[in-house]
Amino acid sequence: MKKVIVVKNNSGGRIDKFLKKEVFLNSEITRGEIIRNIKMGNVLVNNKIVKPSYILKNSDELGIRNYELWNLKQKQLAPNKNVEFEIILEDKNIIVINKPAGLLVHPSDKSEQDTLVNGLLYKFPEIKNVGDPSTSSGQVNLRPGIVHRLDKDTSGIMIVARNQKTFEELKNKFKNRQIQKTYWAIVCGKLKNKKGIIDKSIARSADYKKQVIASGKTKTKIRPATTEYKVLKEFAEYSLVEAKPKTGRMHQIRVHLSSIGNPILGDEKYKLKNTKSEKNISRHLLHAKKIEFSLNGNDFKFESELPSDFQKFLDEKGIKS
Repeated sequence: MKKVIVVKNNSGGRIDKFLKKEVFLNSEITRGEIIRNIKMGNVLVNNKIVKPSYILKNSDELGIRNYELWNLKQKQLAPNKNVEFEIILEDKNIIVINKPAGLLVHPSDKSEQDTLVNGLLYKFPEIKNVGDPSTSSGQVNLRPGIVHRLDKDTSGIMIVARNQKTFEELKNKFKNRQIQKTYWAIVCGKLKNKKGIIDKSIARSADYKKQVIASGKTKTKIRPATTEYKVLKEFAEYSLVEAKPKTGRMHQIRVHLSSIGNPILGDEKYKLKNTKSEKNISRHLLHAKKIEFSLNGNDFKFESELPSDFQKFLDEKGIKS
């Protein structure tokens, strides 16, 4: 996140005008795009979301999320042949992949050229213009073909649309909960209830760095979130859990499991105070195991094997997956 401190000479004016004049003066970014980004929460003032009409004060600290991406407006996403991922199936409409842990799905301020999207563009250049309408004329489509996402350190099944018609159909199915996703996770401790439904609304934290269970004092937008879960296996200090999200909120499974006292092993962002760590675990052990859906009159069901680090942990604990 880019930080900008407002000095006295720049105080007293609207934040949108300040950003255009002082931060993006030599950029192709328009004031309209700046206003849209402020409304989306991509510009914070003193770690709080503000309106485009906010009047700046001396010493205000501005935080600009995904700053580098704002300047990708006139760039082209570069195909990258070195991005590795497993292709489970490809036909004229969809690409089903097994995403490895550690791979970002689309460009961000942390990586522009080493993401799944860059790898997909190398293998399937036709997806370049597949996706949601651009937010403005000339804006680069940073998520071609992407109808749903996985966190960087979450491994497993993903569907990618190969044409616009399929993209629209899949987006609609996700919206109407007609696609069933099943995840496996190693969580800390033993769950009080061996199966159940976590129905807790989620919102962004005040500093916008992670998601939180919403409360009456939550300042950011609150979204309903529901996750169905069941315990598959238990061993000394951990449990193997199956989770089926009924909504598609960012970090939903991670936040929900942590909220009931059982954070996912290796999850630094949502761990609890007394969460035990394992020295050989370098990421949260969450895997998108299965996906089921219907498309064009055909029923699809895909399942991926557990990645090596996940499987190794189970083997060491004597648990057969």
